Amino acid sequence: MKNSFFTVLFNPGAFFSDAMGEKEQITLPAFIVLTGGLAAAGYGYLIGGLSARMMAGAMPGIDTIIILSSVIGAFLGTFIFWLIWAGVFYLLSMAFKGEGTFRRTLELVGYGYLPQLAGTLVTVIAAFVYTPRVTVPQLTAATLQDPVALQEIMKAFMHDPAMMELTQITTLVSIVFLLWSANIWIFAIQHSRKLSPRDAALCVGVPVVAFVFYLIYQLGVM
Repeated sequence: MKNSFFTVLFNPGAFFSDAMGEKEQITLPAFIVLTGGLAAAGYGYLIGGLSARMMAGAMPGIDTIIILSSVIGAFLGTFIFWLIWAGVFYLLSMAFKGEGTFRRTLELVGYGYLPQLAGTLVTVIAAFVYTPRVTVPQLTAATLQDPVALQEIMKAFMHDPAMMELTQITTLVSIVFLLWSANIWIFAIQHSRKLSPRDAALCVGVPVVAFVFYLIYQLGVM
């Protein structure tokens, strides 16, 4: 690839125009997503550690399972979202008679994960700062048998000031960097599926905006 990642971030049209003249290759985009997955795993470790501390007294030995699940889930989730975004954009582009392979779409969408890689690193730093400040309630075996008490404890945990600030920061960061990725994805879909700028913007904008509203809604119901 002749152009640099700097070009992907700030002049994606030129980058993807150049990419379309080269053979499809998924290795570099996969590496970008892999790096993002490792960063997400770090965040999962920090957040999973809170849940592990909460459950340790109620179910001895489950703390390791919780942390492993959080780490693995965050890591695999990055790849799953890569496939989902590429798949949604590809399917929507069919309505505009898009041409081109799914592999090419997957490749170019993968480059668009560069901003989210940076965003994930920011959330890891935020989690590193805020998780030690969170007051983690200790669950007991008896509490797990009492749905009302369990609900109250979980509510108190989620409304802990440090936890709420962390959630707000990570949600805002996720939205900002997702929108940056969306800008790159518009050019990615325009070139990979041979669409007009307007049609590519619709293919990317509709699902991304819907997801952003979902994130804002989730933040509001906390």
